Amino acid sequence: MTDVTSAKSARRPHHWRRDLIELAALFTAVAVADAIANLIGHQPDGPYLLIASAVALTATAAFHTWWARRHSHAPPPDAEALAASDAPAVQADAAPDSAAAETVLWRMRTTVRDAPGSLAALCIVLARHRIDILTLQTHPLAEGTVDEFLLRAPAALPAAQLTRAISDAGGRSTWIERADAHDLVDAPTRVLGLATRTALDAAELPLALRQLLGRCTIHSLPAVSITGRATGESAPVEGVLEETVMRLRDPSGGVITVERPYLPFTPTEFARARALVELDARLGPRMPRSEHVLTLPEGNAITVRRADGGDLEAARAMHDRCSEQTLRLRYHGPVRDADRYLEHLLSPRFGRTLAVQTASGRTVALGHLLWDGDETEVALLVEDDWQRRGIGSELLGRLVALAVEAGCESVYAVTQASNTGMVAAMRALSLPLDYQIEEGTLVITARLSPAAARSLPPYERAKR
Repeated sequence: MTDVTSAKSARRPHHWRRDLIELAALFTAVAVADAIANLIGHQPDGPYLLIASAVALTATAAFHTWWARRHSHAPPPDAEALAASDAPAVQADAAPDSAAAETVLWRMRTTVRDAPGSLAALCIVLARHRIDILTLQTHPLAEGTVDEFLLRAPAALPAAQLTRAISDAGGRSTWIERADAHDLVDAPTRVLGLATRTALDAAELPLALRQLLGRCTIHSLPAVSITGRATGESAPVEGVLEETVMRLRDPSGGVITVERPYLPFTPTEFARARALVELDARLGPRMPRSEHVLTLPEGNAITVRRADGGDLEAARAMHDRCSEQTLRLRYHGPVRDADRYLEHLLSPRFGRTLAVQTASGRTVALGHLLWDGDETEVALLVEDDWQRRGIGSELLGRLVALAVEAGCESVYAVTQASNTGMVAAMRALSLPLDYQIEEGTLVITARLSPAAARSLPPYERAKR
């Protein structure tokens, strides 16, 4: 900074006219002083008068110097020149902060006392660590308040250090995880979007709950089992909230259980989830009815569309036309129990089903994408006379596309090693596969990635 100051001083214009005037004034003052000294120096009080004059002149000179510095008439230095000279210095100071310019997004939740200044203390700590608060939500509790932040923090700041700082500022039960650009959407907009998806398709309710509440496990438990026995699963109309578990009454019967062991639910989250379930109940059964027509290699045209409980009779008729071997490979149990699963499989509460129909309207294949807690299962059934024509691969590819769109990380298929058609269809996905064999049952798991999914068919794009 010393060099910069010297440079500024060197560039100031020199005023020679003012210097000449001051020099002339100095000589005049000396001549006058000499004349006065010769005049009064020989008088009795002459020395005292000279000393008093010297003191007065000294005081006057000091005042003049102070006044000149305070009220200088010199024009200000050129602003652009000063900016040009300061640029290297500013860049040099900013160079060490270039690495700190890299930031990451965090979602953080902490509990504080319900007292004035508690939130301010957290904000001060975040500011000290150069953290920007993008969004803030407060969830009042019986004791204390849960504050949920979306933060932009320096990439070099460890999460553990941030957690300790929040704890020192009065936060407790602090939870933090990395966020992404999707979390930048504010809470009301996200909730309205999820409500719209739920209103268009009943199968969206479990997915909407998962996106609303974050990483959680959702189970839809029916009131009556497949065999017709009461399961005893129920919940009051208003639902039940128990720390990390919430139970909501399923409009189709039974109960929807949501579990999130790593983070307790707040009353606000419970109210939002219950509102989505109530919306689903008021709208009743619904499903997009768009269709997609495909042409098989031999020239036959087939139609792929979403299926639900209204297709129950057509699905049972297809069962009747399937061989026992085909049904056994699909259901892994007694053939006589196959029809019992159809009502469960066709319910949008438990997943999505695609049906394949011929030009005459006969159902010849079904593909299921089933929500299994925090996992996703795929299953296929193709009528014997329509096998080996690529229908199974076509259905499986579309089910995987739906799974990716729903945010699933993997899908698995349960079959037998002798089911070469299903094994070939899974391999045709060109995805990383894991194989597990237990007591003659083969489980094939495909790890998904967004880039691996094909574009959604029209009957899925229509509802977006």
